[in-house]
Amino acid sequence: MDPIKRTAPFLLILCLVATLFAFDGDVVERLLALLRYDESSPLTLTTGFFLVAFLIFGIGYVVLRGKARLRTLYVVLFSLYFYYKLSGVYILLLLFVAVSDFLIGRGVSRRVEEGRSAKALVALSVVINVAILVYFKATNFFVGVINDLYGTGTLNWESVVVPAGVSFFVFQSIAYVVDISRGVIRPLTRFSDYLFMLSFFPKMFLGPLVKAREFIPQIEAERVVVSREDFGRAVSLIAGGVVKYAIIAKSIGVLFVAPAFAGEMGDGGVVALMAIYGFTLQIYCDFSGYSDIAQGVALMMGFRLPDNFDAPYHSATITEFWRRWHISLSTWLKDYLYISLGGNRKGAFRTYLNLIITMFLGGLWHGVGLTFMAWGLLHGVALTLHKVWLKVIPGAKTLGSDMKPVWRVVATVFTFHLVAFGWLLFTAKDMTVVGAMLHNIAYNFSWADVVPMVEKSGVVFVLMAIGYLLHMLPRRADEALRRGVVRSGFVGQWLLMVVAIWMVVQCNMLLAAEAGAAAGLPIYAAF
Repeated sequence: MDPIKRTAPFLLILCLVATLFAFDGDVVERLLALLRYDESSPLTLTTGFFLVAFLIFGIGYVVLRGKARLRTLYVVLFSLYFYYKLSGVYILLLLFVAVSDFLIGRGVSRRVEEGRSAKALVALSVVINVAILVYFKATNFFVGVINDLYGTGTLNWESVVVPAGVSFFVFQSIAYVVDISRGVIRPLTRFSDYLFMLSFFPKMFLGPLVKAREFIPQIEAERVVVSREDFGRAVSLIAGGVVKYAIIAKSIGVLFVAPAFAGEMGDGGVVALMAIYGFTLQIYCDFSGYSDIAQGVALMMGFRLPDNFDAPYHSATITEFWRRWHISLSTWLKDYLYISLGGNRKGAFRTYLNLIITMFLGGLWHGVGLTFMAWGLLHGVALTLHKVWLKVIPGAKTLGSDMKPVWRVVATVFTFHLVAFGWLLFTAKDMTVVGAMLHNIAYNFSWADVVPMVEKSGVVFVLMAIGYLLHMLPRRADEALRRGVVRSGFVGQWLLMVVAIWMVVQCNMLLAAEAGAAAGLPIYAAF
């Protein structure tokens, strides 16, 4: 039997149970509350409310999945509801970008077909979208600089809040218009299809960035098909993502990393070093875990999103790292920025300069500030030096798999610490914190501090050990686990989901008891 059809009765039962528990008072008021945006409780794929909402949505989706037009409209409406519950009034920004680039894309296509230049329209799309990013990401920085230079209060500007997911849907919208101008794709004729591509709820918050040429055929398919293997893989992705994001990343961040960077754990070098190691694992589990959940939810609906991570800390070179970390972003930067700047077509110097500019702008994509600029420059210079290394050193390799075992271990350890230092720049609120952390490691490091720190935060270090161990397992181990989930059958898969949800609930209760509150949105929600 089709896995989606087999799921429908369970969805209905769970919805009825959820309804009985949810509406024990004023039904109308509770329904209205579900429809209103609540700034204190934004909707994400990892909230309890999303589980209930997705179960209700799933019933309608099962009914409509064989009717392409109705399915598209249904998913679009739920996606818009999802984004409204996540960002409130900023749903208007999403709609503006969608309308703007849908119309510009049609205009670009007409000019290309007529043999006319479409550069002006492409430039218009880029200017509109970049202006949106600059306003939301750079305003606070420049206001702060002016007030620092000319005195506090020179500019009385209310702090600008970055809308959730703005970087992701803006970048995808730019790519859509550029691909039309390059003749890679034809423009969508229905606005609903374009809005589907831009707002599809599993990916629109934190990606991955999806290429239009890969996603459009899935939208246009007459019928969605989810095989038994697809359903099992979706369950394994969701369960694994939940463990990484909601248990490992949250616990490490709330119980150790955040207090350590705030100076609440002392100023010893051991604490500083372990905080860097902790954040290095936290940001990976946080982002890749959420990406896994997004992939799993999409696959459960019959849509395939690209892999966004491939065990990045296995990397033996910085070039390999960027082939494994946030793959969709690095690919976007290469295809739409690096190549547009000239890529490697204009000599060695221009190649290196283009690489540094690309990574510098990639740093600014995350946020306008000295720390993000330094982070982008670090990776740009590191990538450039590695290219030079490959040219001048005979036998130098790009990938660890091509190296001899001893050199691979040495190179992997070096690359890991280079990346970890980059994460220090990435997460520190300013360069003063960076300097203080490095000073403590260099001058206040004492092995005697290890035992008291472990006694105080033993659970955290157990989770860190588990997280790094799981990450360093070979790919065949990960695939074996996923095959096991597929073979476990429908009942086993549902039991796995129940256990994962139970673990999340217990973890949240522990964090609330230990730290006073659970962690908020994912780290990348700020970007």
